[in-house]
Amino acid sequence: MIWILVGYASGSWLAALSVCRWAGVPDPRQHGSHNPGFSNVLRLYGARLAAATLLLDALKGMPAVLAAKLLDFPVWLQGMVGLAVLLGHSYPLWHGFRGGKAVASAFGVLLVLVPAVALISALVWALLAWRLKTAALASLWSAMAAPLVCSWLAPSYVLVVGGFSLLVLTRHALNIRRLKRGEEPPFGGS
Repeated sequence: MIWILVGYASGSWLAALSVCRWAGVPDPRQHGSHNPGFSNVLRLYGARLAAATLLLDALKGMPAVLAAKLLDFPVWLQGMVGLAVLLGHSYPLWHGFRGGKAVASAFGVLLVLVPAVALISALVWALLAWRLKTAALASLWSAMAAPLVCSWLAPSYVLVVGGFSLLVLTRHALNIRRLKRGEEPPFGGS
């Protein structure tokens, strides 16, 4: 139970808020899509701050998940620690349960649990973001691809990865509605 709480606590640190505070720019939750994540920071403040946000959001949950893996917890419990990281990022208690979409955090968690799945999902995301110019669509497709890739490369983790993907897809509900209406902002644009 302690590692699940540690996972939630580490996940609930929203890197975008710290990065923007350190850079002396306004809180990204007050502008753009109002999301404290990579895409909104990129649109608002550029690649440097977005890259720092992405890196820190991916790294923040890794120690708790790595501890669960090194302690040889069963796969389902490793998954619970990873899910706690994603829930912390998506629904942080100290920010009124208003967090991010958990894409970067999911990448960090997957990188610890199933590295090959994480890297292939990241490649899918990067290719689609470049080709489609829409971060949300790239995130949706890479989230859907992750359990399929996992069923091939790491079948014992497929339910865990499927749970992570379901959370990411759920967190993108608003983006899905905007995509249907043709109102989703382009990647890197306003």
